[in-house]
Parts: sequence; C-alpha cells; structure tokens
Amino acid sequence: MQHKFLLSFIFIAFCLNGFSQNSAFAITGQAAGNLNWTDIRSVDMTSGNINSVLFENGKTKYLFEDAETNRKIDENSLRSVVNTIPKVAGQEINVNNPSPTFLMSAAIAYDQKHDKLFFASMHTGQLVWLDMRAGKEVPSFYTIEKPLIENQNFNDDALNITRMTMGANGNGFALTNDANHLITFTTGKKIVITDLGNLVDAESNKGISIHNRCSSWGGDMVGDAFGKLYLFTASHLVFEIDPESRIATYKGLVQNLPATFSVNGAAVDKDGNVIVSSANTFDGFYKMNMKDLKAEKLPTQGKIFNASDLASSYLLNENEAKMESPQLPPIDVIGNKFISIYPNPVSDGQIKISFDHYLSGEYKITLADLQGRLIENKTVYIKYPGQLENFKLKSKPVRGLYLIKVTDAANQKIFSDKIVIE
Repeated sequence: MQHKFLLSFIFIAFCLNGFSQNSAFAITGQAAGNLNWTDIRSVDMTSGNINSVLFENGKTKYLFEDAETNRKIDENSLRSVVNTIPKVAGQEINVNNPSPTFLMSAAIAYDQKHDKLFFASMHTGQLVWLDMRAGKEVPSFYTIEKPLIENQNFNDDALNITRMTMGANGNGFALTNDANHLITFTTGKKIVITDLGNLVDAESNKGISIHNRCSSWGGDMVGDAFGKLYLFTASHLVFEIDPESRIATYKGLVQNLPATFSVNGAAVDKDGNVIVSSANTFDGFYKMNMKDLKAEKLPTQGKIFNASDLASSYLLNENEAKMESPQLPPIDVIGNKFISIYPNPVSDGQIKISFDHYLSGEYKITLADLQGRLIENKTVYIKYPGQLENFKLKSKPVRGLYLIKVTDAANQKIFSDKIVIE
C-alpha cells in the first residue's frame, strides 16, 4: 500500500511563543515537494498558508533531556538509537542531522494548558514533548524512558503510533495503526502512561472495521468537547471513539478529497471545522464540515507543503458543549507552573500533588464540587521543592468534575484547577 512507508515517518510542530488564533502546528518536509518530514511549521487554517518555520532539522539548535533524570540527550545518544532499529522499508535511516525529530513521527498533540507539544517517535514508541513555557531562544525537548507501549517491536507497522490528540479531560490520547492499543497519558509534571486496550467495532458498523489494514490504518485523531475522539483514517473513513467503552462507531466517508490524497493530519479550527493534510501528495489542505463530511480545498498561495500530522488547541463541538453546560461560577485556574496534580482523571481515589517550586511551609489541599461545597481536605508540610504528596480520598465521590485548590498558611490560594473523578 502506498501509504505504508509514508505513514512510518512524520514530525512535529512547535512555537516558542504559542501560535496565532486560527493556526495549527504541522510537520512538513524541508522544502516544497520534499518527503523528509523533520521540519516544524505554523499553518494558517483559514488559507493553508505557512505562517513561519519554527524548527529545521540540522539547522536549529536545541536542548534535549530526560525529564525524570535530567540526563542530557546529545547527538551521539540519538545516533545510538538507530543501531537498535532495523532498516525501514529496505532503506537506511539517515543520521546525518540527529535531533529530537530526526526519526520522524506520525502523531502529534498540542496541550494548551501546559503549552507543550507532544509526539511519538516512530519505531521506538517514545513519547517526546517540546515545552514552550521555557521562554528560551533554544527550544527545549523532553522525553521519559518508558515508551507508550512496553515490550513491543515498534518496527511492526501494526504497532506504529500514527494518531494522537488531546482529549476534553486534558489528557493526551494515542492510537496504534491496528487500533489494538488506545493509550492515554497525563501532561503535567509527572507523565503517567496508561494502555486502555483495544478498540471494539460498534454493531452498527456492519463489517466496516476500525482494525482493517487497508481502510482504517493511518490518519489522525481530534478530540471532542463531550469526551469523544474522532478518527480520520488515511483512506478517508471517519470513526467516533468512546474512550470509556472503547467502542468505535463508523460515521461515514470524507467527501470531495482527491483519490490520491491520504489523510495524515487533522486539526480543529476556531469555527469547528476539521482541517486535513496529506503526507504523500502536494495538493494542499482541505476544510471539512463535520455535519456532512464534505471537504473543500483551502485557497493556499505560494509554496504548498505536505504535512504528516497536524495539531491545534481547539476541540470539536466546543460551542455546543458551552450551550449545554449549566451556568456555574467562573473557575480560576492558577499556579499550574508551580504545582501539578496527577492522574487526571482519577480512577482509584488517590490524587498526587507535586510541589515543584514552592517554599517550605504548611499548605492545605481542598477538594470541592463545582458549587464550592467541601468534599475533603488535608494539611501538608512541605520541606523541599519537588515534594510529592498523596491525597487519598476517604470516600469516593460520584463521577464528575470537581475543583482542587491549595492554600498557604495565610489562607491565600496559590493553586486551583479542575479534576475529573471517574
């Protein structure tokens, strides 16, 4: 299949200062017509025009380290990874300019809350992210030792992670080509990776399977404001995925795309449309209305780049979700750069709070419902930066959205955020 090799290589997009209102991150070739997807660009989702080049493999200096050990990852370390990877499609992997993107990726997601751009390295299953809060001229990349799927041969195309997005709960989601591994990961200070298992075809699919190699591999996912995920496969099929039940429901076929256009990237624009890109054609970008799945070409001017994956800060159906939500007091989200909580959502009644930068002293952790009614609280004594506290719930509240806050000894709120309890 023509997409097989192309879907095995793709890379990411970053911006030191975030991106504009209706832009997406994109991984593209190094020049128009080039299939080496190692450069990061900002794309205007209204026109399809390239806003700027944000990272160029072999040209842009970078910092790269293990987020858990602070070990620096240099060019020699990156080259050594290649020795563990067999040839891809019979071709040697180019290691002339090793960087966090040189192995390429087919999966990217933008975490607006923490201003991080996540991606999965092909053939290693490694989760890598670019922290754009650092405010440094040199981009800072991070990774952790644990891959997205453990003890697997990532040279098997079935296990390549080619779809990734952020969900409405603030966590990232990733999906293998064969749809047998739906993975979720937290995005705060502590990265927690969970393999939710295989997707299941809905009865209404009538033989159209999300596991089919020819029709349902590749592509990209976007998140939905109601908690669902939407998968757009390389062959133009659309599935709705419920992460809780892992049921995948076939929704239809994208209309009006060229037959040679393999869908490899997808991102939601500010108006709720889905912008799609192709990794193997240079036909530009298309905008799709989710109500009828009809696509129309964006009026791109100048050079047209292929893009192996896209990511934006928007969710599908955001306006509809706002209309259906009850009117609640505004929720202040503060202190996220100094205190982080995980996992989110919480499933076992235990919440971890990491005091990353705060001075020693007495603090109170409080859990309340959206109306401000107290559920539980706990007083902790912080002695050093990075201290981790376990907030174990004595009784499990009903499933839903809650507020968690931290106050200091003077009862001043220094941290607050929303948390989902399952």
